Amino acid sequence: MEDQECDVLHEEIIENVRKQMLEENILFDVSDFFKILGDSTRAKIMWALDKESMCVCDLAQLLGMTKSAISHQLKILREANLVKYKKDGKMVIYSLNDEHVKIVFEMALEHVLEKRENI
Repeated sequence: MEDQECDVLHEEIIENVRKQMLEENILFDVSDFFKILGDSTRAKIMWALDKESMCVCDLAQLLGMTKSAISHQLKILREANLVKYKKDGKMVIYSLNDEHVKIVFEMALEHVLEKRENI
């Protein structure tokens, strides 16, 4: 408990939330999820893939980066299960991993845009 004294404690609320508290490793994974999206290059890639499935060369051209740099970021996103790929002949096409990823990313974007409108 903090050094500050609390005048009122809501014991029932505390106990109710304590019973529902998630395991530390689950909350660590949630924190990690947001850290991965905390990189602006990865956020740009996520935004692009939210619009359209794309190959590394298209992403590199769009973002003005090297294929190597894009591939490195895609590897991080793949390892975090945020993007997936499929092979089309020699070409590898990337997309957002699933609808959950799409919703979380779009909700974050909506929150940021809404916040900016209220400034």
